[in-house]
Amino acid sequence: MFATVLLLNGFQRPLTYKIPEELEGKIGVGALIKVPLKTSQHLAYVVQIDLNFYSDFNVREILGLQQFPDDIKYAEFIEKIAKFYFVPSLHFYQRIRGFFADKKAPAVANRLRQGYAGQEAMAGRQDVPLCHTEPDFCHPELDSGSNRNNILLTFEQQLVVDYLKPFVKNPDYKPTLIHGVTGSGKTEVYSKLIQECIDNNKSVLLLLPEVSLSLQFERIFQKKLPGVKVIGFHSASKPSSRRDLWNGLLKNEPALIIGVHMPIMLPVNNLGIIIIDEEHEHGFLEKKHPRLNSKEIAIWRASIYKIPILLGSATPSLSSLHNVQTKGWKLFNITKRFAGSFPEIKKVILKSQKDQRRSNFWVSRELETAIRDCLSRKEQTIIYLNRRGYSFFVQCKDCGHVFQCSNCSVSLTLHSHYGQETLRCHYCDFQKPLPAVCPDCKADQKNFLKKGVGTQQAVKIFQELFPTAIIARADLDTTSQKRSWYQTVEDFEQGKIDILIGTQTITKGYHFPRVTLVGVLWADLNLHMPIYNAAETSIQQLIQVAGRAGRGQLSSTVIIQMMKDHKIFNYLNEIDYLKFCEDEAVLRKEICYPPFGRLVQIEIKNNSDIQLDRDANSIADILNKINDSQDLKIQILGPAQPVISKIQNIEIRQIFLKSQTFSSIHKLLSQIDFDQFDSRVFIVSSQ
Repeated sequence: MFATVLLLNGFQRPLTYKIPEELEGKIGVGALIKVPLKTSQHLAYVVQIDLNFYSDFNVREILGLQQFPDDIKYAEFIEKIAKFYFVPSLHFYQRIRGFFADKKAPAVANRLRQGYAGQEAMAGRQDVPLCHTEPDFCHPELDSGSNRNNILLTFEQQLVVDYLKPFVKNPDYKPTLIHGVTGSGKTEVYSKLIQECIDNNKSVLLLLPEVSLSLQFERIFQKKLPGVKVIGFHSASKPSSRRDLWNGLLKNEPALIIGVHMPIMLPVNNLGIIIIDEEHEHGFLEKKHPRLNSKEIAIWRASIYKIPILLGSATPSLSSLHNVQTKGWKLFNITKRFAGSFPEIKKVILKSQKDQRRSNFWVSRELETAIRDCLSRKEQTIIYLNRRGYSFFVQCKDCGHVFQCSNCSVSLTLHSHYGQETLRCHYCDFQKPLPAVCPDCKADQKNFLKKGVGTQQAVKIFQELFPTAIIARADLDTTSQKRSWYQTVEDFEQGKIDILIGTQTITKGYHFPRVTLVGVLWADLNLHMPIYNAAETSIQQLIQVAGRAGRGQLSSTVIIQMMKDHKIFNYLNEIDYLKFCEDEAVLRKEICYPPFGRLVQIEIKNNSDIQLDRDANSIADILNKINDSQDLKIQILGPAQPVISKIQNIEIRQIFLKSQTFSSIHKLLSQIDFDQFDSRVFIVSSQ
């Protein structure tokens, strides 16, 4: 017998090997094996078995089976993902081949551990820290003592644990959603269920939307569950930790495995439960091809493996709430905080005429007064603004020229460092000094308008308003320097910093008991982005940042500043979030946007805009012809230029497919060979 294989090292051409007599019946399609190639050994994936094979050359024998965790449902799971995302199953084995070959972690992991912020994480997001963590004392469950393993759960928390425990002992697919307000102690629920799994010799996958949160939760559970093997599996994991993880999987040792995307792809035979925290976050959507949605994949895996899955958030996604109503998901509400009380929410419209006489346009009189009162009481303030840098863009007021990135279709952001003003692209990191004159009309630099406000400029503004206050900044530019960020977090927790100004870096996962005031400088900043869920993501961020206030025993206030009022600001109180979701769902349903329909984005890329437009139009024509001829009833939109149509000199076009079901979209896409085009084609599926 003979096996046709593909090497896991990326070699494209299939190779054929003879199956030794002692391995006949043990090797089938999907098996991982060791094969010889020239003078070295390689790992391979079996794609076909044949009884006979004729060749003019000597056919070499397979060396043996590759040791692999005994996960009997893994092949079925991988096949489902491969089919859904139109990629070969081999791709997913290649992602974890470093374990088989016992290689060291990729170089990117080392850079991340040193605080390097990858460009890929910057693309499409204003501020996403890749690698920072915080000390153990920055979490509510750890703040009141070093040993809280025997803590008594509240009635609401205990209901969740009591519901899921039986399905750990007697496995069954039970998707469960926790809507727990900020500071409600969802981590304690996770802790009890993790311990239950370990006691039953089962492993747990805990998924979080950012590496920073993964690192934080590793430290939390290492302290809370001293008898549990806790392993982080993500881009910042050490090679030794990865090898330890793989050896444990081979031995079926129970463990808690924490990460963002990578844990869900591991072969784990003794899986007891999957937990997804901050389930509403878009960080679960990978940024590289094939753009896997780890949250969705986790739900599939729980279904295939017949195990419970628990999703938690203070602001659950509309898709998960929709699944509660339509797919029988169980919903639990945790309405009380672990400690402290909910803050008072105040709205301020910046352009209000009665508020024009203030010290600075970006700081309302209400906010300035509240900060002064806070400082006088020796309490702390968080200022939130989801833009880093000094100002959004620089424009010549004489001729209107806006400084643009030469590699990307975005304006350059002004940064100021020790008096040096630099223009910088947040997508490709192109930088140049702010010119002395306008390149178009040669007007002097004094005629440049610096529009908008970023965290860097906000620091300067607040330093001028409160010269005696100690002020620090937390955004991608600062948190990527891990050591200095550790120090900032520790200083803020110990009360050495009065005002912390930051982006969404500080909106979740942190517990600062002395914070009694949160100010949002520009709450409607992202509301008018051309995405269907802009309102949902905006209110989620605002509720999360508001949740940093009042987590101790003190009363607290959140001041929300905006340019213009919007309907979402009527739901900023956490208890009103579900009402927002109900109203938003009505609008989504009318126009068949998720979760009431499926929206798939086809992203087409090429460094030649001429070839790109040619390919994009050809793809659209083919899609329309198939859609019409087979009456698939899919709405096809585009091709069109996205808001940011060029990144790192790569031009981008988009086509959107909208349908009631994904099955019709999948049927359409499966009939097209995208490899025939010169441009690269990527498919991104929304939930």
